[in-house]
Amino acid sequence: MYRNFKLVPNVIFGRGCFAQLDEIIEKQRTDTDAWAVFVTDEVFQGKDLEKKIPLHANDLLLWVNVDDEPKTSYVDQLTLTVKNTRSTLPCAVIGIGGGSSMDLAKAVALMLTNEGSSTLYQGWDLIKNPAIYHAAVPTLSGTGAEVSRTTVLTGPEKKLGMNSDYTVFDQVVLDPELIKNVPREQHFYTGMDCYIHCVESLEGTYLNEFSKSYGEKSIELCRQVFVDNHPDKDDKLMMASFFGGMSIAYSQVGACHALSYGLSYVLGTHHGIGCCITFDVLEEYYPAGVKEFRTMKETAGIDLPKGLTADLTDDQMETMITVALGLDPLWENCLGKDWKSIMTRDKARSLFLKI
Repeated sequence: MYRNFKLVPNVIFGRGCFAQLDEIIEKQRTDTDAWAVFVTDEVFQGKDLEKKIPLHANDLLLWVNVDDEPKTSYVDQLTLTVKNTRSTLPCAVIGIGGGSSMDLAKAVALMLTNEGSSTLYQGWDLIKNPAIYHAAVPTLSGTGAEVSRTTVLTGPEKKLGMNSDYTVFDQVVLDPELIKNVPREQHFYTGMDCYIHCVESLEGTYLNEFSKSYGEKSIELCRQVFVDNHPDKDDKLMMASFFGGMSIAYSQVGACHALSYGLSYVLGTHHGIGCCITFDVLEEYYPAGVKEFRTMKETAGIDLPKGLTADLTDDQMETMITVALGLDPLWENCLGKDWKSIMTRDKARSLFLKI
């Protein structure tokens, strides 16, 4: 059986297109009591972007903190806040920010229509009911969260996304002007998340022409951004992120993302920098990709932290390994169906000890 997966049905792209968000949401306001929730990174409080959010009188501007990776407990807390705000459900949930803010918006939109804790839905196709209409406005580019069918969450027992066709955004607003002032290191880490998951897709056993077409274009755009420093680099990185997310939609990521999940679960390492730290020790599996990554890293003047796992307890290391090896599809994409005989716990430990 071939997968029949859902794409983002509506995409608007162009400098200044954020101004059209109100018009887009208006179509969901089908009665006078309709209200929307704007799940927005709190970094924009008091900034120019806050003034541009098309907030109506009944709407909720929900500021979110993304200092830590999104947690199931935080999703449950935010969902309860929304439910307690009005007696009716919102007509739309709009995520404004980077990958974590968009993932939180996806998760809240899902949990407003599905009972219980978000921990119940960490996995593949566990969501039962369609989400509230939800839209994304990326202010960072690279994660592919704007186009993916997952919302990555850290729960009490694992870091694993809610993977579902219902997770996919109904609308994406891609405005390159919103990413022009991203700090240099953050720009690199999120951009490399895109580059890395395209390498994993293109070199994986799940590769097919659909994934290959998007992945190759995404990597070409990443090179124009991080090697050539193209004058239109913001436009190009925004499209690289979108294409990169499409590349893994019909394939998978691989060893780097699996290991980075373990790193994040135990140490709280943010996803972008966690992928960079992990990818830097995986030349055994992605030799050409790691070599080019290091060139991009040097060009950008980025120094990655070292020795993160040096002082871990045995229990922490075992937890890190367990989380990483629990992501079967990622390892199968990297190493094939017999991956468990290759990526043993000892082998995973040796890789973590290099970090």
